[in-house]
Amino acid sequence: MNEATLVKLTQDLIRLDTVNDHEETVSDYLANLFSANGITAKKLTYTPGRTSLIAEIGDPTSKNVLVFSGHQDTVATGDTADWPYAGPFSGELHAGRIYGRGAADMKSGLAAMAATLIALKDAPLKGRLRFVATVGEEFGAHGARELTEQGYADDFGGLVIGEPTGEQLIFAHSGSIDYTVTSIGKAAHSSLPETGINAITNLVKFITAEAHAFDDVAPHPALGDFVHSVTVIKGGTQVNNIPGYAQLAGNMRPIPSFNNEQAIGRLQAIIDKLNQQPDVNLQLKVDFSFVPVLTATDDPFVAALQASAKQVTDKNLPETVIHGATDASEFTKSAHKFPVIIFGPGDWSAAHQANESVSVAKIVSAQKIYQALALRQLS
Repeated sequence: MNEATLVKLTQDLIRLDTVNDHEETVSDYLANLFSANGITAKKLTYTPGRTSLIAEIGDPTSKNVLVFSGHQDTVATGDTADWPYAGPFSGELHAGRIYGRGAADMKSGLAAMAATLIALKDAPLKGRLRFVATVGEEFGAHGARELTEQGYADDFGGLVIGEPTGEQLIFAHSGSIDYTVTSIGKAAHSSLPETGINAITNLVKFITAEAHAFDDVAPHPALGDFVHSVTVIKGGTQVNNIPGYAQLAGNMRPIPSFNNEQAIGRLQAIIDKLNQQPDVNLQLKVDFSFVPVLTATDDPFVAALQASAKQVTDKNLPETVIHGATDASEFTKSAHKFPVIIFGPGDWSAAHQANESVSVAKIVSAQKIYQALALRQLS
């Protein structure tokens, strides 16, 4: 696919508003594009208006399956006044960059991956190249979870997630756990606090305990520290009332050496201990739990992507980690094990920002690297 066509494909995807929803518009666009190029695609409905998409080329009998995957949704745009180039869904091309929500995260990655299937449609592949576009990655990875539960990850041979990585090869990322702690007290007039139970006071007991609950967790050699924070707190209705209800939310970034089960268990142990105190009633709810992802740097799949990048750019990709979670956290819950790499056009620092943009040169380069990898793995 030539540069002009790849630019138009990226622009077209950006112009489809999929802020935390409506992914079917992207699925329909890509399904029609694939159909026009002789590729059959299948939509899988998550909820009305929200569909994941799967397309595949190559030898349908082969057990060698290379998967390119990305999400179709974006985060919110923020204040539209912060977008100087005709708004967040303009897809405007300016000085070699395409602007708009999702330009980096990650409609340019989707475009480069879809273009690779089209470019290789008639290639004599000895394996299968699969394209998987998901719903809801930005708020819970619903699509990847559903696909994994339905068995769609059970034959993956290697997975590339096309998130923006700034020309770096990401071989690992932390997990992410969002949780809520609710404190149930008893409302009373503030002149008679002894007749009530202050839900905020009891919630503060959890915050105090949580602050040092993970001090003994050793850093992971690749991913570093286990990170945890209380990030939201709500409680009380007016100043002269003892609050009978309060709630907080927090986030943890688990690592392979201190995983999701251990982290959640540590929180529950704090709450169980506090609940032994008189008048304390705390309840833990885990909202999302994404597992950490790690592929060994000496894995052949890493070497294959490095060789492909060297072939295209004559450079080696820096190998590093990130601390944001991706759909890979859900796909790797499959009982079937496979290597994962995060690699795509755009810069991680541009994701979720006002005036998000991506370099055309990086989209072109990423597409060529995807194509070289597919030929290397499937020929």
